[in-house]
Amino acid sequence: MKLAAITGSIGCGKTTLASMVRRLGYCVYDVDGWVRRLYFKKDFIKVIEQHFPQVVENGKVNKRALRNIVFNDNARLKELEGLIHPFLRRYLKRVIHKHAQSNDLFFLDVALLFEMRWDIYCDCIIVADVDYETQKKRVMERDKISAEDFEKINNVQLSNKAKVLLADVVVDTGRPQNLVFADMVSIVDGLEC
Repeated sequence: MKLAAITGSIGCGKTTLASMVRRLGYCVYDVDGWVRRLYFKKDFIKVIEQHFPQVVENGKVNKRALRNIVFNDNARLKELEGLIHPFLRRYLKRVIHKHAQSNDLFFLDVALLFEMRWDIYCDCIIVADVDYETQKKRVMERDKISAEDFEKINNVQLSNKAKVLLADVVVDTGRPQNLVFADMVSIVDGLEC
């Protein structure tokens, strides 16, 4: 098994790169999808209820209320991440175990790769990068949020500049899509060798 990670800060184009890799026929594990599914798991909801009882109503997590708490209090955000990350690590270990005997190339689409220290599992790290103003504009338009909210979200992640320094490959997603796609074809071809 060869495992490559596609990462980057919010609005930098990580998901776009992952969808390009899927178009090329590769399996891409979406870690954000894993997180979304966690909120429907009873054992995870119980853990959230123990630490954030005010956000669980009728056995369901009010994600908006939870988001309001954690993005206004960095200590609470770290606490939430500390609850989520062990569940995600179990999923990752299942993926690695499932494909351990394979010679195939697999990808992780994962925003917090370095924060979770998952880079140690990866053979190649691809970082999506774009200039700050484009990043900010993308997120504000996509998520319909204010510049202030964008800053709150962006400031809790490792900066994209730091991620670029830790990357094996950096892809500028601010260019025309056909050029970005050509980059991804070349990168994937290189990984297959």
